[in-house]
Amino acid sequence: MTAPPRNASGVPPKGGAAIGPGEPVPRLPLGGLARRGLLLGPSGWAVVAAALAIITLVVPGLNLLLPAGHPLHLSDFYVGLTGKILCYAICALAMDLIWGYTGILSLGHGLFFALGGYGMGMYLMRQIGRDGNYKSDLPDFMVFLNWKSLPWTWGLSDSFIAQVLVVLLVPGLLALVFGWFAFRSRIKGVYFSIITQAMTFAAMLLFFRNETGFGGNNGFTDFKRILGHPLATENMRVLLFVITGCTLLGFYLMARAIVNSRYGRVLQAIRDAETRVMFTGYNPLAYKLSIWVLSAMMCAVAGALYVPQVGIINPGEMSPAASIEIAIWAAVGGRATLIGPIVGAFFVNGAKSWFTMAFPEFWLYFLGALFIAVTLWLPQGIVGLFQRAKEGRA
Repeated sequence: MTAPPRNASGVPPKGGAAIGPGEPVPRLPLGGLARRGLLLGPSGWAVVAAALAIITLVVPGLNLLLPAGHPLHLSDFYVGLTGKILCYAICALAMDLIWGYTGILSLGHGLFFALGGYGMGMYLMRQIGRDGNYKSDLPDFMVFLNWKSLPWTWGLSDSFIAQVLVVLLVPGLLALVFGWFAFRSRIKGVYFSIITQAMTFAAMLLFFRNETGFGGNNGFTDFKRILGHPLATENMRVLLFVITGCTLLGFYLMARAIVNSRYGRVLQAIRDAETRVMFTGYNPLAYKLSIWVLSAMMCAVAGALYVPQVGIINPGEMSPAASIEIAIWAAVGGRATLIGPIVGAFFVNGAKSWFTMAFPEFWLYFLGALFIAVTLWLPQGIVGLFQRAKEGRA
């Protein structure tokens, strides 16, 4: 008796029967396993090259080279806004890896984003030096609260390299510990989502307390410089934009390599039929835990890039609503597509920026209506809509 046929994820199809003697073996269509080894096709690399040119050449040229009165001039406001949305797009991409490709819906990724932001914010606060309002070596909020010395958590905050490691290791370690207990206990579905949101809410309440040494409800702000260079300049703003855009492209290519690999096919098999994956000899715990930690660290990097561009970080970034928005970006753009969550982040946040200026009181209603509409009529998101239109023309 022959083994049952397996789908692209390496798992027997649901309800599939064995192929009997003499029966034809089904052929994979083009774009299936035969093309799994390709990271991107020619058109895909062309899009990546065009995006890289826009990030590194077009936007800096429109902002720095053209005068403010020129019709093609890109203002500092829009450079900063786009840079902020690029950070959000990294979070949406990280969400797609665990939700779209592994089937793990997290409602707590805002915590990892905020921890990365706090890690970078600690370094930026130390860079202020004696230029603060109280002319002290301590951050202003510590002087106001009558702190006499830096707490132990700030011991390495004057080193950029050390804080970069903190940005990566602290959220990664937290995700590792939390994920180990959650996945080992086989917590999944809505229960996992609720627990992640509870973890984020508890962390937000902790960071609101002044005695934790993280600025309380005001957080960190009034940054002056980074690596000795002033932050409030056009050149620095554009440089941060370019770094953020290149980081997003790098993460996208990394995610594409992951989902096209054997490791990625196992992740998708876990999403579709975790029990069958266990029966085939794979341990879902290692796969789920590794992609969970990677996704958390991606969000932390996004938070670290977000803080110097926006100029503030506070516990509000850990609010449950912030984490829910990350899931909305992925759903609106289209899960399990990689490019979809990036599109969703730009679409939702672009609409948010316009609505909050034109109709500020209706923004939350619009966001709720958008999520309901996508759930009912666009289950594959914006990218799925274009894919169906393309298939219809073909």
